[in-house]
Amino acid sequence: MNKMKKKSRHNGISHHFRLRLTQRKILASLLILAMITGLSACGKSSGGTNTKSGTDASESGKTTVTLGYLPITHALAVFEEKELLEKENSDVRIKLQKFSSWSDLTDALNSGKIDGASVLIELAMKAKSQGIGLKAVALGHRDGNVLVVAKDIRSAADLKGKKIAIPHTQSSHNILLQEALAKKGLTGRDVSIVQMSPAEMPSALSSGSIAGYCVAEPFGAQAVDKKIGKVLYYSEELWPDSFCCGLVLTDRFISDHPEQTETLIRVYKEAGNKLESGDTALKTAEKYLGQNKSVLKTSLKWIHFDKLSITESAYRQLSDRVKKYGINENPPNYKDFVYQANGDDE
Repeated sequence: MNKMKKKSRHNGISHHFRLRLTQRKILASLLILAMITGLSACGKSSGGTNTKSGTDASESGKTTVTLGYLPITHALAVFEEKELLEKENSDVRIKLQKFSSWSDLTDALNSGKIDGASVLIELAMKAKSQGIGLKAVALGHRDGNVLVVAKDIRSAADLKGKKIAIPHTQSSHNILLQEALAKKGLTGRDVSIVQMSPAEMPSALSSGSIAGYCVAEPFGAQAVDKKIGKVLYYSEELWPDSFCCGLVLTDRFISDHPEQTETLIRVYKEAGNKLESGDTALKTAEKYLGQNKSVLKTSLKWIHFDKLSITESAYRQLSDRVKKYGINENPPNYKDFVYQANGDDE
């Protein structure tokens, strides 16, 4: 009996130790699994600057560049470039990020949340003047803006004392308005210049709350197409081959991805040339902007997408104008602001 009790007690103790040992093995396995999972998670989130800016490398090895834009015809080259890169299965992929205002877009650009943007070039110049690390790599287009006015306005002289809308003081639209006023001996002090959301401008003109506006397309074309306003000046009448929007990239992206930067610029210019042929521009605009076809057709008559390199002589004209009209008293110099792509001979 005593032997049986001892054996039973021994078996119980052995079972207890085996159970404890098993539990320890399970606990150790769980700890190891947790450590592996934690390390994997750290690896995924340790993108540093890339995670912040939106740049990443996908599983296929492609570099993704996040570009901001506003839904305007002036951004068509970015849209068409996205299409071309996808068709040629490039190692560069564009991720588009839509914004509803220039202020939101520039905030994202200046804080490094996006890698680049199609943006008002004067806004980019101002950011550069304030120490933001970015460079203009190409124009968004040439010309393509109009000064639209109410039907009873016969000349720029009739704008005296009236309210005129522009999208931002840091814009070529401001310059074009000032140039139009100067033709009749007026200045910006002779009118009331207000900043307004582009989408609100046609209805504001229709209601009579403003006498005219100058803004990115297709909002000028909307007033013309709906017959609520007329074109007083086309941009080429005030400033031939005028700048407006430009494609900019952050210094960080350019530094981290030099080869991809060259690819982006090359294909971007190819996209611009393609937009000049056939009905490519109209099809791209319909796909990405969702505007009325008739309005887009009118708008696209005024704009050119070829010859998108930023030349030093043309940039000097822009710099002179921003200083002349008090838009930027100290614009960045050409070499600091404009990126020189390989083989850029335009």
